[in-house]
Amino acid sequence: MKYLYQQLLAFGGLILLILLTLGISFTQFTRKTLEDNNYKELLGYAQSMEKNNLSLSRDIRFEGMSSNEIFKFAVNVTESSLTQQGVTFVFIDQDRKVQYPESEKSGKVSPHLVSDEQWKALKAGQQQKETSSKNVMGQSQTTSYAMVPFFTEGVFFGVLLVSQPAMNVETSVNSIVADLFKAFIIASIIAIIVSYFFATQQVKRINRMRSATKEVAAGNFDVVVPNRNRDEFDDLADDFNRMTVSLKESQDEIERQEERRKQFMADASHEMRTPLTTINGLLEGMQYNAIPENQREKAIKLMQNETSRLIRLVNENLDYEKIRTNQISILLQEFNATEAVATLLTQLSAKAEASGDQLILQTEEPIMVYADYDRFVQVMVNLIQNAIQFTKDGTIAVAITKLEKATEIKISDTGIGMSEDQVKNIWDRYYKADPSRKNTKYGESGLGLSIVQELVRLHNGTIEVSSELDKGTTFTVVFPDKPEAVEATEEQKEA
Repeated sequence: MKYLYQQLLAFGGLILLILLTLGISFTQFTRKTLEDNNYKELLGYAQSMEKNNLSLSRDIRFEGMSSNEIFKFAVNVTESSLTQQGVTFVFIDQDRKVQYPESEKSGKVSPHLVSDEQWKALKAGQQQKETSSKNVMGQSQTTSYAMVPFFTEGVFFGVLLVSQPAMNVETSVNSIVADLFKAFIIASIIAIIVSYFFATQQVKRINRMRSATKEVAAGNFDVVVPNRNRDEFDDLADDFNRMTVSLKESQDEIERQEERRKQFMADASHEMRTPLTTINGLLEGMQYNAIPENQREKAIKLMQNETSRLIRLVNENLDYEKIRTNQISILLQEFNATEAVATLLTQLSAKAEASGDQLILQTEEPIMVYADYDRFVQVMVNLIQNAIQFTKDGTIAVAITKLEKATEIKISDTGIGMSEDQVKNIWDRYYKADPSRKNTKYGESGLGLSIVQELVRLHNGTIEVSSELDKGTTFTVVFPDKPEAVEATEEQKEA
């Protein structure tokens, strides 16, 4: 069943159920109220008859009559005055025989008049009331009864039944039922209209969400579902909008990475094709003795260099994948970072001098760092070589600082610098800030900084970069201290 019809049934059914319940309750309340009013009137008639009986018994004109005769006379007088109201009196003696009216046959009273339970209650002095579907004659007619017990000197004398057709009850109830039925029909129509309105509004919002979902499925991540923050539908719309934003960002990132991958495949193919072509050409030359004997050693050296380039390119790719997938383990230990960096600068000084650069270690005192020694060296080598690659006749400075719970190392250069877009993308795999230099001696693959970032991540450290075009670049690497050392420092502060 469609959601629209479900809502119509839910809203409409609920409203109709409420109206039906209220209608029945009101009808029953009205009926009970009218019946209670009838009972009060009938009991009032009985009291009037009792007063008449008392008055006649004291009248000297009736001294020769028995109490039973006076009682019947009083009943007759009272009944005569109420003839127009349709009031009827029936007197039943202690033996459950009808004594009045005299035209009635004596004997047991018909069960529809006084039941056994009612008779027991009457003998106990309790008044009874009832609305029956039959009158005193046993005919089909809705009739109200009031039953009043009479006692003479404390002895049960009999029961006076006062009856009256309950036409006012049936007429009033039927009128109310007819009016309620009309109101029910009108209310049902209104309920259906209102339910349809609310249901269509909800269905519209659902269809809007469905349409937006189809748009997303078709690849359109710019779709936005209106949100007024009113109910759960709006909460769902808000979640949907956040999802589309996330999907768009993911899609953009996938496209960026795909472009990087395509660029890398092109670069890698070029990088590999060039040395392979060189090696193949040299081998063919040597095969057909096309290379002079005095040039053979130089050709072999060239083939070795090109082979080393290929091996380095493959190894960098393998290293990156191992690091990224946590397939390598690191051995953390404390060592002198100042000494390690000083050694690296000495080893890289020849490369720096070839570019006219000056390497400077700005820290002299020994500073300890908690890291894997080999991976620490790999990070520093990549960053320093990167600085040499993009600096010409400049300065490359390394500063080591001991922080409260970590060791900070800054590598600053006075090279060509980078734009904001370049800074944003340098951590991407295969990205090269200066494509024109992709064939230089130290920048073959574009994987160096990606490897650095992953290695720092394995140390639970951080790496940041700040750069300005034509002014230089600064890399800041932070290695956290050994956990035990951090805890000891905190305990000393507390003490």
